[in-house]
Amino acid sequence: MAKFEKIGGLTGVLLIHPKRIGDERGFFAETFRQSEFASHGIDCQFVQSNHSLSRRKGTLRGLHFQKAPFGQAKLVKCIAGSILDVVVDIRPQSATFGQTMSVELSAETGNQLFVPDGFAHGFCTLEDDTQIAYDVSEYYTPEAEFGLAFDDPELGIHWPFPESEMTLSERDRHWPGLSALKSGAAMAGVK
Repeated sequence: MAKFEKIGGLTGVLLIHPKRIGDERGFFAETFRQSEFASHGIDCQFVQSNHSLSRRKGTLRGLHFQKAPFGQAKLVKCIAGSILDVVVDIRPQSATFGQTMSVELSAETGNQLFVPDGFAHGFCTLEDDTQIAYDVSEYYTPEAEFGLAFDDPELGIHWPFPESEMTLSERDRHWPGLSALKSGAAMAGVK
């Protein structure tokens, strides 16, 4: 049985500690059991699995989400190396709108992060050759893809490296800040 931990004060975000059974060969861990997840409020159906490799530490990917009706819940795990995983509440009617939380995920601990629909998600690698795998509750839909500025001072995210030492895509350098989401123009259709 896994341990499910509420963290960061953001409703629905859970840190999951799968139980590892180990011996001289290594370990075995059950990373997903639908009935157990449902008993902790995670009742979405995962429809797509993704795998990401980041060659250099300091690689930042995010902060990403899909607009409604294509919003995605995510179950994120680091399978090689380690990351600082960050979520931002972007639900306009939420009492915690704009609040962030971060947690370190690593292959060593095997912990996972459940990110509900209605949150922007991103991560920064803490080691070279870091890999993450994540399941999503909605198919990737290019026309619904959107993002939030990783460096928005209103969010106050403390990334582990200065921007000059991070590797980002051009797209991730140019997402709008939280104020664009507050205005509603960028968020038409977000729950």
